[in-house]
Formats: sequence, C-alpha cells, structure tokens
Amino acid sequence: MKRLAFPLLFLLPSAAFAQWDLPKFPAFKEDPSGIFTSTATLNKGTYPLRFKADNQCWQPTSAPKLNQMLSLQPCGSQPVVDWHLYRDGDYQIKIDTRSGTPTVLLSVKTTAVSNTTNLTQQCPVSDGKPLTVDVSKTFKDGETVRDYYSGQTAVVQQGKITMQPAKESGGLLLLESAATTQNAPFNWHNATVYFALTDRFANGNPANDHSYGRKSDGQQEIATFHGGDLAGITSKLDYLQQLGVNALWISSPLEQIHGWIGGGNNGDFPHYAYHGYYTLDWTKLDANMGTEQDLKTLVSEAHKRGIRILFDIVMNHVGYATLADMQEFHFGALHLNPAEQKKILGEHWTDWKPGKGENWHSFNNYINFSDGPAWENWWGKKWVRSGIGNYDAPGYDDLTMSLAFLPDVKTESTQPSGLPNFFRYKKDTNAKEIPGYTPRDYITHWLSQWVRDYGIDGFRVDTAKHVEKPAWDQLKKQATEALAEWKKAHPQEALDNAPFWMTGEAWGHGVMKSDYFQHGFDSMINFDFQDQAKQALGCYASIDNTYQQMAEKLQSMNVLSYISSHDTRLFFNDDAKNDIHKQEMAGNLLLLAPGAVQIYYGDESGRKFGPTGSDPIQGTRSDMNWKDITGDNAALLAHWQKISQFRARHPAIGEGLQTSQHDPHYYAFSRQYQQDKVMVVWGGTPAH
Repeated sequence: MKRLAFPLLFLLPSAAFAQWDLPKFPAFKEDPSGIFTSTATLNKGTYPLRFKADNQCWQPTSAPKLNQMLSLQPCGSQPVVDWHLYRDGDYQIKIDTRSGTPTVLLSVKTTAVSNTTNLTQQCPVSDGKPLTVDVSKTFKDGETVRDYYSGQTAVVQQGKITMQPAKESGGLLLLESAATTQNAPFNWHNATVYFALTDRFANGNPANDHSYGRKSDGQQEIATFHGGDLAGITSKLDYLQQLGVNALWISSPLEQIHGWIGGGNNGDFPHYAYHGYYTLDWTKLDANMGTEQDLKTLVSEAHKRGIRILFDIVMNHVGYATLADMQEFHFGALHLNPAEQKKILGEHWTDWKPGKGENWHSFNNYINFSDGPAWENWWGKKWVRSGIGNYDAPGYDDLTMSLAFLPDVKTESTQPSGLPNFFRYKKDTNAKEIPGYTPRDYITHWLSQWVRDYGIDGFRVDTAKHVEKPAWDQLKKQATEALAEWKKAHPQEALDNAPFWMTGEAWGHGVMKSDYFQHGFDSMINFDFQDQAKQALGCYASIDNTYQQMAEKLQSMNVLSYISSHDTRLFFNDDAKNDIHKQEMAGNLLLLAPGAVQIYYGDESGRKFGPTGSDPIQGTRSDMNWKDITGDNAALLAHWQKISQFRARHPAIGEGLQTSQHDPHYYAFSRQYQQDKVMVVWGGTPAH
C-alpha cells in the first residue's frame, strides 16, 4: 500500500528521514533510501537498545531476538529493552523506515559462504562460440538434454554437452531432460504470480470509467481512474497464459471511496482510490471494476487457463473522508453556511477545484473536523480510531497507529459494533447486521464470502503487521472453509484440491521464518530481492550467493520475490535505466529465483515510468504499454515468456536445492526437487 503524505490534524513522529545512532555502533549508513545499517564488534554482555533519531528516543516493542524483525516505538516511560549477547562477534543492525513505523533487524554479521570458488569475483565474457558444459552432476551419460530456450538437444558424453546459446537468449542455456513434455503440476512454491493494478491494465468496458461521478482531471491524470476493469483483465488472460503465469493478483475490486483527496506532498493533483486501498464497502464491487458477472467470468476463464485468482485485501484501515462521500452519505460537517456552501462547493461538492493560492489539499479548510456528532455518522467510534471529531486518537504502535492518516479499524475490539453508521444511507450495501459481531468479525465474514461465492483462490494481505495476528488466523480459517465449500459445489471449475493461500506484506520482511507463518500466512513478500537483483544486474553470476541461501532456507517455507512494486520503485526505470538488455537480465534474475516470484505488470514489456507529481510512487503505476509488445519491446517480452514457461515446467526451480559451478567460460547452477532436475548456464552477455 502506498504510504501517502496527507496533512490532516496530526503528524506521526519523524522517522523516515532521521539519522540513527546507538551507543557502541558507528554511524548508521543509509543505503538504499529508508534503510539504515551499522555493524559493530561486540563482546558478550547486555546492551540497552535505545536508538536516537533526530533527538527522539526509539526502542523495540518487545524483547529482541536475532533475525527477527521488530517494530520500534517512542521510548516514553517504557522500561529499557536490553539486548543480551552470549558470545563475542560482529553484529549488524538494520533499521527500515519505509513503512508507517520503523522496524529493526538484529543479526550476526557473516560472510556468505558458497560451495564454489571465487564465484562472484569472476564474470564470464561471451566470445560468441558454443559452450562445452560439465553436466555430470545433473544429467547422466547417454541422456538427451534439451535447451528449452532454443529447442536444440545434445547427448551427454563423458559428463559434458556442447551447445550454442541462442542469439536472443543473452547467453543463457535452460537445460532440461528431453523427456520433459509439459508443465509440472501447480505448486505455490514454484508459482509465477502476475500483479495487475486493474485500473491501469486494460479497459474492457469504457461505460464504467466514471462511476459515482468520478472525473478525469484533464491534466496528467496522475491518480485518477484510467478505465481498467475486470473485463479488461479477462480479455488479456491468453497473454498471461503465454507468459507462463499461473496466479493473478489483482488490486482490490471492492468498493472504494467515491471521491478524491489531495495528492502528493504539494496537493498538485486529485488522488482517487484507483489502487483499491481505500475501502468503503467490503460487500460490493466497485462500479469502476465492473459487475459480479464480470468477476465470475474472470475467475472462470482464468481457471480454464490454469491461472488462480488472488484478491488484494485490506483489514487495517478504511478510506479517507471525501467531499463526495460526505455529501452522499450524510456524515461530517462543513465550516460553510448554506450560501457559502453553494458558492464554493456547488451542487456536487466533489466538483470543487482549487482556486488561486489553493491546491488539492485545500478542500480540508472547508471541513469542520471537530463536530463530534456529525462525524459519528461516519464509521462510528466502535469501528475506527481517527484524529477526527470524538473518535479515539490513534496510537504510535503498529496495531493502533493511523497509517498515512487513514482511519484505523479496531480489529482488536471485542465489543459488538453493529454496521458502520453511514451504511444507513448506503442503500445498495449487501451488509446485514449480525448480533455480537465486532469489526473484525464483519470484515473476515465479508471477505470470505467472496471466496465462497466466486472461488477466489487466495489473498495478498496489505499492511499485515498493522493488524493483530489472531485476526489473520480468523480470516485464513474462514477463507479456507469457504474455498473448500466452493470447490465442492463447483467440481468442474475447481483447478485442484489445494487449500486457500495467503501471502502478506510486512515491510522489510525478507527470507526468514517469522511468526506470520504460524498465523495464517503461507508466504510473505520478500522485500530484499529487489536490491539483490539490482546488485547482480551487471553480472548474472553475482546472484549466486543469494540464490543458494534462498534455495536452502525455502525448503521449509515460501516467500514471494519481486523486482518492481507499486510501493517501492519500477525496476526498468530506476535500475535498468530503460535499457532493454538489462531488463532481459532482470527477467533471468527474477524468474529463475527460488520460491514464488511476482511479475509486476509491465516488467516483461518495459513499461515506462509515468507522470508522478510530488508523489514519486505514482509513476510506478502508469498504464500498461500494450502498443510496445508488438513493437520495440517484442524481443524483451519473448525473452521473459521463454524463461517463465521454462519455470512452469519445473518445480525444481522454485523448490529445489541448488548446486553451483563456475568455469572461466560460464556460470552455472543446477536444482533438483524429487525427480525433477534442471541446469541453467550463462556464458556471459553477448556483445550488442
């Protein structure tokens, strides 16, 4: 979810731009942006963990453990948190400030050990000639081996084969047994997940582009709705199938706030909820996304192609108050009398535009945020905490803070809440009051109902660390039961008997078995891989240590790795620098990584960074570049397709243990899982 800068009534403690200090540790270095690291040699003993950031004190929220991510909170009057070390050594501290609250990871500083010699010190240089490769540890003498990229075959003789990498492969050989004839059975550990930001992907029905009175801004359209919908995604399922995709993560299609807020730090554009993170009603599809029949068709057609559907879901917060929703659902108050209201806001308040000396944040000046009774008509105190009216104030810890000033849902509450108060005026809601239900109960019930009705295969969970873990247990249990019921009722449409699947976003989480895996999550998003791929962009062999460590750790868990994200950066723009050949290398790095991987729409086609205004993240959500896939970037797409299709044929890529080798003429690794085995060879990048 985007961490939006939105000036309302209060400010979170400054952390994102702080310089961090801790006694016994040298100055923390920031690299990349928002991540601060320091390493020190320490003797066994006890060390207080009180960090200073711009003269403010921060400490962990719980007792520290090595390799466990902890949230930081203001020290206040809390007892000092001590770090007990039982042996001398070099220790590293990493502070991540990219999310709503800073997190800290304590670890032993080690030098990665590879089972190869000097692997990352040498990078092969292609001479354009055939490669003679030692395959003896993977394939037997007399066995016929195929390069999936080019289709050529060779018989193993004295443990070796000789092959010429295809010109368009970038020096790659994708070796498999010639007996391999089809894709392997699906396994989430080897999944290729495609993340499509629905509104920016494909427009299947222009008639729904301006639902609820939403408008284009007539300027750069940085954060307006662009027209993408469920029908548009359905029309592109063949494209995704050809890309080797077997799971599709779509932005939340549920009903969002109808109006806009001010966008960016400078309020230089209107910001609508096109991304699906500002929920208004969990029981309805957003009209911009399409109809329930559109959803049913998408799921059905995706399943026919072996593609599972994941919803992006949010339980932590609801959407902001907008002029459109205030007027339509009769909540909140204005500082304006009727004459001023008509003159300034007009008949439809959402039509307001900033005048001279104003920006898109300036609409807040007309809102009376202090009128308690008027704001109780919004969600109500039993549902959310907010800095508005008489609502309970947000806290500073992960579970009660107001993330990016969004109203925080009281998912921890044990008090029956009834339905949100403004639902009295929302006549089209499907929500029914259920005696004794809390906000958590309602939301998990509503979300699991989409699974029960449509056969949704899994959830990508937004802001997982900001909701107490028992809530995720409850959601997983209900969604699992719901999917089992749907599969029983629709045996012809069910792809398999696999249970419901959940992956989660917890900023800074890497390849580690955190306690999220004990609370409903089958996978966590791997925030480390984006930078690891960047470091290996110039030489594929440089990724070897990362691959080996991932392959070993992922024998007992799963992560979802990515190179581009709607919340971090667009790899093609920031790292590949719009270079097609570097983006081809990015495809190698991602699609041959252990564990599940996530393609962000346009990674495979060189989608360009878009207009962004004063919010640098908005440009990562530009429209899908369909015109390029048959034009200048066709070769890039073909490269990604070939590697992704190879991945789909072999569970060993995602789940196998890795053995590496290095020769002056090539870098290679093999992976084996049960009876499946592959070998990837890179002979250096050919001259272009």
